[in-house]
Amino acid sequence: MNPIEQKCKTLPNNFLPLRKTYPKSYNKERTSPYVKTRIILMNGTEFESAWFMHQFARHCDEPEILDALSVVRRQEQQQQKRISCLKPINESILETTIAYEQLAVDLTATLAKNEKDETNIQALNFALLEDFDHLYRYANLLKIDKNEDADVLVGKFTEIMPGRPTVAEHRYPADDLKPHMTAEKSDLYSKLVASTITAAEQQTMNYYMNIAQWYKNDLGRKLYAEIAMIEEAHVTQYESLKDPNLSWLEQWVMHEYCECWLYYSAMQDDCEEYIKKIWEEHFKMEVCHLKTAAKLLKKYEKKNFEDVCGDGEFPKLLKLGENKDYIRRVLGSTIMLTGDELSYKDVRRLPEGHRYFGYQKFMSGEPEKNPSHLVIQKAIEKLGKDFRYQESEHPVKELRNRTSDNVKIARTR
Repeated sequence: MNPIEQKCKTLPNNFLPLRKTYPKSYNKERTSPYVKTRIILMNGTEFESAWFMHQFARHCDEPEILDALSVVRRQEQQQQKRISCLKPINESILETTIAYEQLAVDLTATLAKNEKDETNIQALNFALLEDFDHLYRYANLLKIDKNEDADVLVGKFTEIMPGRPTVAEHRYPADDLKPHMTAEKSDLYSKLVASTITAAEQQTMNYYMNIAQWYKNDLGRKLYAEIAMIEEAHVTQYESLKDPNLSWLEQWVMHEYCECWLYYSAMQDDCEEYIKKIWEEHFKMEVCHLKTAAKLLKKYEKKNFEDVCGDGEFPKLLKLGENKDYIRRVLGSTIMLTGDELSYKDVRRLPEGHRYFGYQKFMSGEPEKNPSHLVIQKAIEKLGKDFRYQESEHPVKELRNRTSDNVKIARTR
């Protein structure tokens, strides 16, 4: 499938009437968890697109490009509103959060399993263990606040147990930066990986930054605020992987190509027919947007679509699913890593004066008072042990104790 070769409507004919921007919501009791996670992913992808085009417009003085950006951006906004309203009214903030973290875990693992670029793989595996831990923390909040079992929400496709503890994830910001790829030398799939995961993590960061103050109790508000800082760190890491030397028009072409790839993947993967039809309609809209961006790239920079996207044929499509064995392997082999400038290092091998420890002392001088730790302590007090869903013993010995939350592993020498 090559999107640039597909037929589409003209740009002015791609707007959606208001009646189509408010679709039927899914049934939270019967809908597959991966339908929910896919909706979150595509919502984030559209937010990223609109955000990018606003930034592009603020750095552009060419009327023809500005006109095209305004039209495409409005259509992307309509798509985003439509996708967002697929979420039902009766789904709580915390239930939605579980879906966000399931997406973060299984999307990251899926992308990593099919990636060849070692820098991307390391970045994905590193953040994977942290999002995995976030799922565990929120699942315990769900249990103590609403007496709901998060394993039901994730359909038992994703295990729920500690990852790299959130308390260990507070790093000096510059240590989240990683080497960027060179677009001309990078595989198309690797470019799509960086674009997709950046949009997904940014969506999670935005959700937590805006939802924290709406939670019903102090512990929940504090937990959202703490984890939102880690999600910002993940966005810093993932966006640093992208080639910053691409022009604005080249970036626009890649954005639209990535959306085409994601919508086409969703079309092939979704099991809800009425939602699949939405993905198909949006895919056709994105084909038009891609052709619009490619035409402007040709006119103003004398570059072809192929200079950005190669032959244009989609690489392996994205298919969300369970990754239990893969996550267990990553847990067992990389739990002790932290960021160290442009690389990763076992925290036990950092020099005593490393800035990680100084930042840790400032942010978490008393880790037992961190919200991410307190939520587990409260669950243990209320339930007798923490809430987990695991199919076998935890692969990391230090994280097997269900009556004590480990605040030393991966953060102390």
